[in-house]
Amino acid sequence: MMLRPSTFRRLVDLQDGRVEMAHGGGGRAMAQLIEELFVANFDNDLLRQGNDQACFPIASGRLAMTTDSFVISPLFFPGGDIGALAVNGTVNDLAMAGAEPLYLTAGFILEEGFPLRDLKRIVQSMARAAKAAGTAIVTGDTKVVERGKGDGVFINTAGLGRVPAGIDIAADRARPGDAVLVSGSIGDHGIAVLSQREGLRFESPVESDSAPLCGLVADMLAVAPDVRVLRDPTRGGLGATLNEIALRSAVGIELREEAIPVSPGVRAACDLLGLDPLYIANEGKLIAICPPETAAALLAAMRAHPLGREAAVIGAARADPHRFVEMETAYGGKRLVDWLAGEQLPRIC
Repeated sequence: MMLRPSTFRRLVDLQDGRVEMAHGGGGRAMAQLIEELFVANFDNDLLRQGNDQACFPIASGRLAMTTDSFVISPLFFPGGDIGALAVNGTVNDLAMAGAEPLYLTAGFILEEGFPLRDLKRIVQSMARAAKAAGTAIVTGDTKVVERGKGDGVFINTAGLGRVPAGIDIAADRARPGDAVLVSGSIGDHGIAVLSQREGLRFESPVESDSAPLCGLVADMLAVAPDVRVLRDPTRGGLGATLNEIALRSAVGIELREEAIPVSPGVRAACDLLGLDPLYIANEGKLIAICPPETAAALLAAMRAHPLGREAAVIGAARADPHRFVEMETAYGGKRLVDWLAGEQLPRIC
């Protein structure tokens, strides 16, 4: 994101204007858009230097790095938008390694004709989300594609974080006997996006759970530094994420259906639409796997945090050469929680 000093007369109409091809052409219009929209909202010392990169001292210890792209439709939904989602999703990917987020990048692909007022709303949402997560967007890029060759806004983000000494969290570390916990109700994000996309209304409104999980993770690790696995169950939801953990850790996982928190709105929507909440995306929840002797302390720490009030122990890992994820149902039977075949809800993150 190349920046220039504030020498241009303000010409960008952020209220009624629209994205033009010139906003990606490298000239005056692009420089003004960057300065008057992105720099004005993401403002920090590194970004203000106006370089094509950000230079900063490297923290001691291990670093974590991630990248993600966001193509959600619709761009705005109950409880969030693509901007906050892009920041929170990247922050959470870092947090799943136990990392404290340090810096983010943001790349925008804008479609010609997109309303600048909506772009401003997205950028301001990103700025608020970054501040809430205690991080900063320090560099980025803007490209414009012709009308009809995009879908309003696509956002790519990358993040850099620092992993505290003594923390070793990975998807292949679950062991037989370990407790499996979830930080709260599942499926809220996917149902919120679906309801906005399809114009659905439910008796119990559902909002996206999009939120930065770094604070919750920090509180968890303060009492349970021996947590083995952390994952945020985004695409594919709880079911797909647990299958991935089981595969990588070479264990089976047994769940208890009655222990898995699902909000009344999500449950009603899934019953109505024939969807399974186990496979609905989340953007502000996490799965934690820890030694059984740590589970009680970890659960208490999670429930003490605003983002973990509905946390629950939902099952346990077990020895299983087949690496199956199974669930004891509310009726006393068992069902296989298999990998998701196909895609229940397209473009939800």
